[in-house]
Amino acid sequence: MSVKVEVAVPARAQLGEGPVWDVGDQALWWADISGGKIHRTGEDGSDQIHDFGEPVGCLARRDAGGLIVAAKSGFYLYDTDTSTKTFLSDPEGDRPGNRFNDGGTDMQGRFWAGTMKDGGEPEQIGQFYRYAINGSVTPFFDKVYTTNGLAFSPDGTTMYYSDSNPLVRTIWACDYDIDTGTPTNRRVFFDTREVAGRPDGGTVDSDGCYWMAGVSGAQLVRITPQGKVDRIIDMPIERPTKPMFGGRNLDVLYVTSIGSDMPDALDGNLFAVTGLGVSGVEQARFAG
Repeated sequence: MSVKVEVAVPARAQLGEGPVWDVGDQALWWADISGGKIHRTGEDGSDQIHDFGEPVGCLARRDAGGLIVAAKSGFYLYDTDTSTKTFLSDPEGDRPGNRFNDGGTDMQGRFWAGTMKDGGEPEQIGQFYRYAINGSVTPFFDKVYTTNGLAFSPDGTTMYYSDSNPLVRTIWACDYDIDTGTPTNRRVFFDTREVAGRPDGGTVDSDGCYWMAGVSGAQLVRITPQGKVDRIIDMPIERPTKPMFGGRNLDVLYVTSIGSDMPDALDGNLFAVTGLGVSGVEQARFAG
């Protein structure tokens, strides 16, 4: 089968991000950050939209129902049936110029989300937060411009994250203690100056390879666990933002993108890449 890249949803999002495929729902949940929208996209291409009312960085399906959301003003639970928001915590209440960006769950159901400066001249004032099952919030990896690329190896023992800023454009790997949810031994995994795009969102396939959305490079890049480029997929848009495997066999690679004002452009749409010959890893729900 040859590789195909097709529009899955002509969403024309302002800033499509954060896709996560939920096996239980058989649906892709993703955000339009700037538009403050949450999408639920079915395998048949149906697309339900929830207006969250403020910028949404990332989200995860929740064991107890609904979603956990990292939004402009902090962490929330969101009941998708009633559109009800329940505030949990705002770890950056003292930084009103920041917002949440990329994130997701580890294999044990803890929720991770990173922050960044929201507009203006970039500053190294972002960092990641671990929202634990008991509701505690712990900061990690400070002095980041643009938190991105969060993903975990199939066995959960390696954590990846990146900084998309042009001055940094690096992906790191860490050893990850699955019992405590603690990353250690941070090291450079991949310097994206080797490829066209900077590192935006990422995911891992069942072979343990890391897939990077090369923002401003019009590419997806597959990187082996040893940090070597294995494969490059050209995209019909310049700014893909995050890949996520989905579909019944987890063999469809969905990709969000950044929108534009060009009336006939494909920017901001949700894409589906098929024929890759690889599958993804089931994403854990938030266990809290």
